[in-house]
Amino acid sequence: MKKTRYRFANILSAVIISALIVGFSMPAKAAEPIEQQGLVDQARITFQSFMADPNMAYLKDHLRETKGLLIVPSMLKAGFFVGGSGGSGVLIVKDAKTGQWSQPAFYTLGSVSFGLQFGGEAAEVVMMVRTQKAVDKLLTSSFKLGGDTSIAVGPVGGGAKSDVMADIFSFSQSKGAFAGIALDGAVISTKDKWNTAYYGKAVTPVDILVKRSVSNPGSKELRETVDKAARGK
Repeated sequence: MKKTRYRFANILSAVIISALIVGFSMPAKAAEPIEQQGLVDQARITFQSFMADPNMAYLKDHLRETKGLLIVPSMLKAGFFVGGSGGSGVLIVKDAKTGQWSQPAFYTLGSVSFGLQFGGEAAEVVMMVRTQKAVDKLLTSSFKLGGDTSIAVGPVGGGAKSDVMADIFSFSQSKGAFAGIALDGAVISTKDKWNTAYYGKAVTPVDILVKRSVSNPGSKELRETVDKAARGK
């Protein structure tokens, strides 16, 4: 009886040790990109809000012509009079040949603002990327708006028109009203860790936006929403 118990104990110990070895040798499962997916979903909601706003008719009517969209669901203001403002957003780029929108790449947008330029402490921003030069700049790790990459506040209101030749138009809302944030001098930088988390490996904006060598099914709704709007559906 004692011998049987001893053998059983040895077998049980061997099973436990084997299980521990297998457990330690298995690669750790990557954490779900919850924050990143949340930002992608917020970007879709922000875009839909802009499309439903009659004051954003210019943005809606000229989506066919745009080369990319940088959507920042929440641009936070740090203080009054002189203070920093910034937020995180996603950039999607349209393929010139197929018209298909890319997977999203993650960016930060930071600026120094003078005066309370919008009502409240937060605003939503959609940036219409209008030239290939601006797209190329966005493929770098960081750059400042202005200078050789011009930005202007986009035209708003029903029937709005513009003869401004800016590389990027910015549209913004605060609590559903036009905000008019001046973003000249703002710094746009890639969020490399977020891109890595969302696609499960180290990637660059070129991999995501140009080569299109990675994908995440979580971006489907955002891309389809933008595509339908661009085709007038």
